Amino acid sequence: MAKASKPDEVVEQTGEEGSQDRSSLEKHLIEIPHSLSVRQLADLLGISAIDIIKQLMRNGIMANINQVIDYEAAAAVATNLGYEAHLKHRTTQRLARTISEVKKHQRLRDEELSGLRPRPPVVTIMGHVNHGKTRLLDAIRQTNVMDTEAGGITQHIGAYQVEISGQKITFLDTPGHEAFTAMRARGAHVTDIAILVVAADDGVMPQTLEAIDHAQAAGVPIVVAINKIDKPNSNAESVKRQLADVGLLIEEWGGDTVCVPISAREKIGISDLLENLLVVAEVENLKANPSRPAVGVVIEAELDKTKGPLATVLVHTGTLRLSDTIVVGTVWGRVKAMFNDMGKQVRKAEPATPVEILGLNSVPQVGDTLATVAGEHQAQTLIQKRQQERQQRLSVSLNNLLDQISAGQVKELNVILKADVQGSIEPITSSLEQLGTEEVRVRVLHSGSGNITESDVMLAIASNGLIIGFGTGIEPGARRLADTEGINISNYNVIYNLVDDVGKALKGMLEPTYSEVIEGRAEVRAIFSSGKKVKVAGSYVTEGKVTRGASVRVKRQEQLVCESIVSSLKRFKDDVKEVATGYECGVGIEDFYDFQVGDILEFFRREKAD
Repeated sequence: MAKASKPDEVVEQTGEEGSQDRSSLEKHLIEIPHSLSVRQLADLLGISAIDIIKQLMRNGIMANINQVIDYEAAAAVATNLGYEAHLKHRTTQRLARTISEVKKHQRLRDEELSGLRPRPPVVTIMGHVNHGKTRLLDAIRQTNVMDTEAGGITQHIGAYQVEISGQKITFLDTPGHEAFTAMRARGAHVTDIAILVVAADDGVMPQTLEAIDHAQAAGVPIVVAINKIDKPNSNAESVKRQLADVGLLIEEWGGDTVCVPISAREKIGISDLLENLLVVAEVENLKANPSRPAVGVVIEAELDKTKGPLATVLVHTGTLRLSDTIVVGTVWGRVKAMFNDMGKQVRKAEPATPVEILGLNSVPQVGDTLATVAGEHQAQTLIQKRQQERQQRLSVSLNNLLDQISAGQVKELNVILKADVQGSIEPITSSLEQLGTEEVRVRVLHSGSGNITESDVMLAIASNGLIIGFGTGIEPGARRLADTEGINISNYNVIYNLVDDVGKALKGMLEPTYSEVIEGRAEVRAIFSSGKKVKVAGSYVTEGKVTRGASVRVKRQEQLVCESIVSSLKRFKDDVKEVATGYECGVGIEDFYDFQVGDILEFFRREKAD
């Protein structure tokens, strides 16, 4: 047959002229789902999406790369390319996914397999603003309270559990992908399943796309809840099409994403949603060892005026008990009391159970890891180790990327891409993904138009990635957070320069970049002659300091007049090395003598960026 790895030969052999008898092609069996996008079909067949589009056009179907086509259309293309197409049934998909997910959870192999027991799933709710995330959380909580304990009042501790059909589900009471990624940014991987809430009357919106990218970056399975189906202008089918267009194909259409229509306001479909969460959790094969010392993560923390430091902890594995000595981040203590989400005091907390604890010597940070230790000495040793690890933490930047690749620390370069307009994203993404090498590949985790936001920085922290902007700005909060966390943000206006820099970084060819540090400013108040044609600026240092040999700019009414270096610096008749704020001095500038009273001298130095 014409191999899929040679699309040009395939197109030539399957052209309109039909010069070659296709029956002579060697048939390869391929399974195709009920529906899939053009891009997914191209990946399945291992050829370019352009060649798929050409084949569809020959069959009278006009489609773009993200458009969903049915099995018949996809099978016709596959047959033309020499494949024997068969319908892929959901049972086959489920089995394949189960095998894949079981392999993924082999990270638990360091625990005693004999001690592993099924645990409740931990769920986070994400979606666009005003699509009903908080209302859905309230509906789930109220339904559970009414079903289990009449008149019961849940205590807000950042998480709560519900029970359905004798099985528990833990919900993080912090809806939104920002909170989810903020915890991941601190190393807290606590979520097992993400519910993506999409309003049936509004459809897929920018924050919906962000939530999808954040969940997929974490490798978390998504369950779609199409909310507000009670509204007269709701259109669930339109939402399903929009999700398919962005690569999220629901089970009903042959994909592997569970989708449940609900109304959080009217409490329609809530039980169905919870049951589907249990099905996904079963596929995920979530297990933990309740017999080992507890390990968990802080999801809320505060300083209570009467109780002292309080922390809500979600136990990941093991069992947390009263009087246990614990280290949480870089603080420690002994568990004096524990309360569940109903406000009741408990003596132990098993895996996936949220509890509020008392007994820490200080308030930890959200996302800090809890570990049970033998005593105070072991606690202090662990705290010192964690402090050293924090100091040594190194973020990814274009300049240090090669060192991390060589050390085996980076196998995949995660990129968050923001551009001024949507049309710039596709060519940049395509160009970046083609830069991958045998040692490292480029993966665009999230892309979108608009300014770089705090959410983008959080995603970069969580994924150890870098942020690339194209013709766009950076929000002040995002800049501050990036500076604090050491996240690299590179901004470009020319696509070639952007792609070239990333390519050079991957090959270790990127030249070092330099940042500018302003050392001081001075105002010219008089002009003196110093030899033939030589002028010196009598200046008053208004801020910082002036140093002989420093780089200097001469600005006149905010316009740059000259950029050079300080050739001479005097206090009265004496040569000096530097002059501080509030003093007068004579400044000579190399190859510049055209001073004017009122000129501003700006002194600076350039430092090599880390």
